[in-house]
Amino acid sequence: MTTSGTPAGTVLLAAPRGYCAGVERAIEIVERALELYGPPVYVRKQIVHNQHVVAQLAGRGAVFVDELDECPDGATVIFSAHGVSPAVRGEAERRGLFTIDGTCPLVAKVHAEARRYAGSGHPILLIGHAGHEEVDGTVGEAPASTRVFDPAADPASLPDLEGRSPVWLSQTTLAVEEVEAAVAGLRSRYPDLHDPPSEDVCYASSNRQRAVKAIAPRCDLLLVVGSANSSNSVRLVEVALQHGTPAAYLIDDASGLRPEWFAGVGTVGLTAGASAPETLVSGVLAALAERGYAGVEEVRVAEETIEFTLPSVLKGRS
Repeated sequence: MTTSGTPAGTVLLAAPRGYCAGVERAIEIVERALELYGPPVYVRKQIVHNQHVVAQLAGRGAVFVDELDECPDGATVIFSAHGVSPAVRGEAERRGLFTIDGTCPLVAKVHAEARRYAGSGHPILLIGHAGHEEVDGTVGEAPASTRVFDPAADPASLPDLEGRSPVWLSQTTLAVEEVEAAVAGLRSRYPDLHDPPSEDVCYASSNRQRAVKAIAPRCDLLLVVGSANSSNSVRLVEVALQHGTPAAYLIDDASGLRPEWFAGVGTVGLTAGASAPETLVSGVLAALAERGYAGVEEVRVAEETIEFTLPSVLKGRS
């Protein structure tokens, strides 16, 4: 089977895909820190949510820990791209740890919004998944003012805010459509709901979702390269299914391909989450070619030129 006139045995390759500017910056921070200070360099949580990236950096001397109490006093510690709360920063300072902030600037923007709105007395409704590292960090900026609202939850379950006007913020890696639906629900509950000054879903998540939407109706099967704990990668699978792909799967690499997925499949879509290296995509393309999917058509919906600078402690040093 194939769809929309696409020749059988074709791969539709979504673009943009893979690394975003925040991920590139975070990985470079770890690499540069290892060069400057030597191993071990400790990283709180996974620097980005991809098991291959984490394993590669660990092989070079990065030590990934869940909490700061696993780091020796005086250690060099990097905060992951997902951000941390002020409480974590305070603990690091008390411990005398030398910290380097790998927080994505777009996550830092949401943190600044949370501080500003809490300072002006607005209750904050943070659309996101409780327990996700990014959400935990944002809540930590204004814990007394912030309530996490799962995008699948019922707004009717939220409390009366006693005349106070709330504002919504969101996790940066959600699907654009699920945020829009959540905001509509929140507005039905709180008609005086305020919008943030700009969209919180990051440009990379949005662009990768747009690319999947562009190819989904033409695919019999769509594959997303990314790790299971990568929120934006999981969202890409959901977007594919919502926009016309009969089957979509998340795979870490080519070893995740299953023969039964390809029965009757003429056109395969392929993309990668924002923390997945392009080398993994190349590996999947090679494996698909061996299965008879040798034709590749790239479908590009946007050009990405954004770059983020390194923290000042790492600038100008080599």
